[in-house]
Amino acid sequence: MNPKKNFKTIFIALFLAGIVIATGHGMTLASNTGELPESVSPGVFAGSPMVPANFSDLADQVRDGVVNIQVTQTISNAELPRFRRHPFGEFFGPFGDSRPERKQEGVGSGCIISPDGYILTNNHVVENADQIRVKLATGKEFDARVIGLDPKTDLALIRMDGASDLKPLKLGDSDALRVGNWVVAIGSPFGLEQTVTAGIVSAKGRVIGSGPYDNFIQTDASINPGNSGGPLINLQGEVVGINTAIIASGQGIGFAIPVNMAREIVPQLQKTGHVIRGMLGVRIQDVTPELAKYFGLDEIRGAIVAMVVADGPAEKAGILQGDVIVTFNGQAVADSKDLPRIVAATPVGETVTVQVIREGKKISLTAMIGEMKDEDASENPDDSSHKSLGVSVQNLTPQIADELGLRKRTGVVVTDVEPGSAAAEARLRKGDVIREVNRKPVTNVTDFVREIEQTESGKGLLFLIERNQSTMFVTITPK
Repeated sequence: MNPKKNFKTIFIALFLAGIVIATGHGMTLASNTGELPESVSPGVFAGSPMVPANFSDLADQVRDGVVNIQVTQTISNAELPRFRRHPFGEFFGPFGDSRPERKQEGVGSGCIISPDGYILTNNHVVENADQIRVKLATGKEFDARVIGLDPKTDLALIRMDGASDLKPLKLGDSDALRVGNWVVAIGSPFGLEQTVTAGIVSAKGRVIGSGPYDNFIQTDASINPGNSGGPLINLQGEVVGINTAIIASGQGIGFAIPVNMAREIVPQLQKTGHVIRGMLGVRIQDVTPELAKYFGLDEIRGAIVAMVVADGPAEKAGILQGDVIVTFNGQAVADSKDLPRIVAATPVGETVTVQVIREGKKISLTAMIGEMKDEDASENPDDSSHKSLGVSVQNLTPQIADELGLRKRTGVVVTDVEPGSAAAEARLRKGDVIREVNRKPVTNVTDFVREIEQTESGKGLLFLIERNQSTMFVTITPK
C-alpha cells in the first residue's frame, strides 16, 4: 500500500470522526425544540443573565437619574471629622489645612427619586452645607436645599429648586439581593461625573462600626470618595443601595446602605425633616459561646440585656438584666445587631411582644414602645457618648482593628472628642483605643459605660489607652 495514500485515508477518517463527535455533542446540548435537557447545565457565557455582555443599555437607562452634588461649607479644623463617614477611612475626600476657618468645597453624588426634584444622598455629603449645587446628567445645574437629615443611617433628602419633569430612578428591593448578584455603581468619584463601575454583591448585613444601624451591602464595584450618595443599581435598573463607605486601605471593598432602609425613613424626612424611632430602654451585648452556656442557651442567638433603663418601656414590661431577647414582635433576634434596627423601626406607642430566655426558660412579655431621643443610646450596643467627658466611643470592630494594626480586637475606640472638653484637655484623640478604666479591663461599650457610671461624681478617671501600637495612662476629670 502506498504510504502517502494510507496516511491520507487515515487523516480523512479522523477528520470525519471529529465532525461526527462535534456534531453529536451539539445535538446532545440542544434538541430540535431548542430546550436544554434537565441533566445539562447551561454554563456561564457572555450575554447570559449571570454575565452581562455589557452594561451600556443599563447605564443609558439610569444616567438621567444620577446627579453630581457640589457642596460649599465654612468649617474649622475641629469640624473636619464631620466629612468622614468612618472614623478611620475617607469617604468624602481628603482634607487638611492649618487655617482655623475657611471655605471648603466637597463633591458627592445623589439619585433623583421624584419628578419634582427630590434627591436621596448621604448625610455626610450635605450636612452643615452653606450652599448645595446639583448638576444633572444633561449639564443643567440647580441650587438645592436640605429637606431632612438622619445622621444615624447617614441618609439625607434634598430638593432642587425650580426643577421639574425629571426622570426618577425606581427603588428596588434590597432584601431580594443575593450574594453574587451583579450590581452597578454610578456617581462622581473624585468629581468625575457619571462614572459607571460594575461588580457583584460580595456580602450582605455587614457591620463596619459606623453607627447603631449598620447593615451594609458589600460590593466589589469600585467606590471612591465622591461616589457617596450615588445609587447602587441592579440589572433591572432599580436602586438597591446608596453608596456610602469604603475601607481606605482595602481594594474592591465598598459599602452601600440597603435601599429598603432608605425607603422606611424618606417619608419621615420629607414630612418632618428628621426620623422618629422606637425605644425599648435596654443596653445589650452579644451572646458568646461562653455566655450561651452560662445562660442556658441551646444555641448562640439573641441579645443579652446588660442593663435596663430606669422607668423605660423594658423595665415596665418586666424585662430584667440578664434576660436574653430572642424575638421581638414576632421577628427573630439573631444577635445584638438585629435588635436596634427592629426596635427603631417600630412605631412609638405600639404594643409588642418580647420573648426572652430567663434561667433557661422562655418567657413572653408585653412592652409599649417609647420614643428614642437624640441623646438616648439604650438600644445601641456599640456607640456611647458622655457629655461630662466630651468623648464618644464605639466597640472596636475587626475592620477598625485591621486599619489601626491592632492585634487585640476587644475594647472601645474613640470616635469623637469635643473641643474644650475634659477629654480634649487630657489630650485624648480620635482613634485612641481605651483598654482600661480605673485599672479594670474594658472589652466593649457596656464595660466602659458601667465603669464610668460607677465612679463617684467629681472623681477623676484613670484610662489606659493604646495609640500607635503603644500604651499610656491618661487621667480625666469630668466637668
